[in-house]
Amino acid sequence: MPVVDIDPDELRQLTGTDKDDDRLKDDLFGLGLEYEGETEEGELQFEFAPDRLDRLSVEGVARSLRYHYGEERGTYVPPTNDPDWTIEIDDVPEERPYVTGAVIRGVDLDEAGLDSLIQLQEKLHATMGRKRAKGAIGIHDLTMLKGKSLSEEAGPSIRYTGVEPDEPRFVPLDSDRELTPAEVLEDHATGREYADLVEDYDRYPAIYDELGLFSFPPVINGRRTEVSTDSRELFVELTGTDQWTIDRMCAIVCYALSARGATIEEVEVEHPDGTLLRPDFEVREKRVSHDRIERMLGMEFDPETLIDCFERSGLSATQVLGEETAYDVEIPPYRVDVLHPVDLIDDVGRAYGFDGLIPSYPDVSTVGGRHERTRLEDATRNVLVGLGFEDTLNFHLTNEAENAERMGIEPGEGVLGAGEPATIREPYSEDYTIVRTWALPSLLMVLENNTHRSYPQDLAEVGFAAELDDSTETGVAERRTVAGVLARTDASYEDTKGRLQALARSFDVELETPPTEHPSFIDGRAASVVLDGEEAGIVGEIHPAVLVEHDLELPVAAFEFRLDALE
Repeated sequence: MPVVDIDPDELRQLTGTDKDDDRLKDDLFGLGLEYEGETEEGELQFEFAPDRLDRLSVEGVARSLRYHYGEERGTYVPPTNDPDWTIEIDDVPEERPYVTGAVIRGVDLDEAGLDSLIQLQEKLHATMGRKRAKGAIGIHDLTMLKGKSLSEEAGPSIRYTGVEPDEPRFVPLDSDRELTPAEVLEDHATGREYADLVEDYDRYPAIYDELGLFSFPPVINGRRTEVSTDSRELFVELTGTDQWTIDRMCAIVCYALSARGATIEEVEVEHPDGTLLRPDFEVREKRVSHDRIERMLGMEFDPETLIDCFERSGLSATQVLGEETAYDVEIPPYRVDVLHPVDLIDDVGRAYGFDGLIPSYPDVSTVGGRHERTRLEDATRNVLVGLGFEDTLNFHLTNEAENAERMGIEPGEGVLGAGEPATIREPYSEDYTIVRTWALPSLLMVLENNTHRSYPQDLAEVGFAAELDDSTETGVAERRTVAGVLARTDASYEDTKGRLQALARSFDVELETPPTEHPSFIDGRAASVVLDGEEAGIVGEIHPAVLVEHDLELPVAAFEFRLDALE
């Protein structure tokens, strides 16, 4: 989940409070921001749910606190000045056709403000922009731009277009020589990092003013328009593959700069189908019923209390009387997380304080209890811990490289983990594009991330895995899986089999281990896990190539099998 670095003194200044760090941590925890630690510079680090992207900067966090304290109420939309600048869209690459922007005037950027702006930009790239693939932000010193007038009556303009890879030359950020876009992708560190986003394009995206190319989105800006603490007027441009996404990203940036005293000025975006005025500060509206709020939160509320909670969440609400009481709620443009009335109810709960909700027993005639599968999972975990394993809980989502390529297997080759994975149609991150087909890759990733810790490291997980299967009703075969790894100087097949044998005896099932082959394991040091005559998994020593791929310098032995084989 996203982590934001916040200077506590700056947070107090922007919030208008003198609360100490501990009280700020408690208040932010109530808003869903969990304290994670401090940086070397003394900044506080907070982790929060990835839906509240408006809190990726100290300005957004301060805004939430001001609403929480009642210092501000209701939906706020920054005033905007009429447009002077125009963005002209001309023959852009079809892979990245959308652009938006805003002019920022009168901003006061000290070092802290500039650092916060850069952090917001990069974290929006990593989250909503999907590592710049879906949306990328360029921020420029407006005084260094020379706009071209489209007519005698029109103001200055810039042009978003497509260029040949070897055609224009410009000086990119962190460079002192002119490069073509193709040379940027080969010779510049940032260019090499983001080359995969545009290298297959026939023509590269580019933004020009009258002096020439000053932005090569989504890769890098030109040095000529670099922003510094002396910059007082900015031009913000965003390009991407989805208009809604870049408009919302632009709104979040504009709100953050407005919090520092800036004035927002509209820009005209001219494209073949018409003209758009940006930034898009449209206020959306959703309706939620009074009864639904009470049922979900488990308490009775009067309308005045609910309206107060909405307003202290940065929303405006109007009571609607009819067959049932409801509320029309206005949602500001930076709240990209509000997709459903349930999201509004969550805001009410946080504003009221979940600690203040009164617990009550549900009015049902049944008595709850653990599912038999859950009992089996807990019993398996207890035995594994007793055998010396440390229990872990890993993400069920992963990507194809982690799930298969780094494990040395090819999808569909008929071994454990090689089943066809269920894919996410529109993944939020390139790191999580599929549901894992087995758990061992997750455990090896944990080992990879903990090479700085002492050994031995004996880890286990009882978790979820799935793969496509047309014979099932849903088309996906889901299962609970048991996996374990032993990372130590003396890790061996025999030791791992011994622990597996002890686990089998605890559940009164018979273990057999006939030899087998698997690309992730050393030939001759791997066996099938057969429980009560049914093949359920694999045990053995991890192949050296897999260890090298995960930067592991000690031998690792491992096993994985279906949980239901212990029943």
